[in-house]
Amino acid sequence: MNDRALRYLLAVVRAGSVRAAAEVLNVAASAVSRQIIELEAQVGETLLERLPRGVIPTEAGRLVAAHAQRQADEAALLEDQLKRLRGVQRGTVSLRCGAGFLIDLLDNALAGFARDHPGIAYQVEIGTTDGILAAIARGEADIGLVYNPPAHPDVRGIVSARQPLFAILPKGHPLADAAAPVPLRSFATEPAALLPPDHGVRQLIGRVEADGGFRVVPRLETASFELHRRFVMAAMGVAFLPRFVVAAELRDGLLAALPLRDAILSEASAHLVIRAGRRLPEGAARLLGWLADHMVAFRPPPA
Repeated sequence: MNDRALRYLLAVVRAGSVRAAAEVLNVAASAVSRQIIELEAQVGETLLERLPRGVIPTEAGRLVAAHAQRQADEAALLEDQLKRLRGVQRGTVSLRCGAGFLIDLLDNALAGFARDHPGIAYQVEIGTTDGILAAIARGEADIGLVYNPPAHPDVRGIVSARQPLFAILPKGHPLADAAAPVPLRSFATEPAALLPPDHGVRQLIGRVEADGGFRVVPRLETASFELHRRFVMAAMGVAFLPRFVVAAELRDGLLAALPLRDAILSEASAHLVIRAGRRLPEGAARLLGWLADHMVAFRPPPA
């Protein structure tokens, strides 16, 4: 099969339309369409289903796009191996992660890894759990960092660690020194900072609320984890986050973390993922191991 046609098909499947793929590829939309038509003629199958807005791959299209992705992965791997043969240790590693991982990622992982691997650059994009899994499955990113993800047939977990949700409390809160976990219901009457309704953490909280017949009322609703930290530090209320999101503040005694007794919240976990069946280039593979060894998110929580 024509390499260019395969590359164009993969771009169309990722972008969802010929026009969007053409913009990414920096070519005319007619050139993309022509390559797709020729590829369909070659394989004897319709590869794309045309919709009122965009396209989706047919079953044959998914098979050919998966072949194209494997070919692209192997080409990247070969290029990486040739560079190492020449003594060149350079490249870019692409990561997708939830916003709650960012401080841990930079402070505890990338800073140290960069000192040992000065030729490696990083592309980091923030996403939702579903968006991260989709990007990994499509080969748009090398490594994903996700909190409590659902199973995905095209994504393989490398490392996971239980990272329960905690009630994050200001200094001096009456429950800051509680000796045992408490139920989420204990905070139903307190002002709270919550993530937006479409966020996975908020949905976990929503399941507990629905099961228990109560509601935590947000005083602050924001996707910014920095605002959550500052909201609690200003003693405006409580928040509900994994410990690794506020590890520095807990270490410095600026905040307190109280375990929550609800099973749904206490069994949540952080995951390091890659695309199933993929061999990562050397730089990405080394970074993957470094993240697993150095990030707080992938250490078991303290007893």
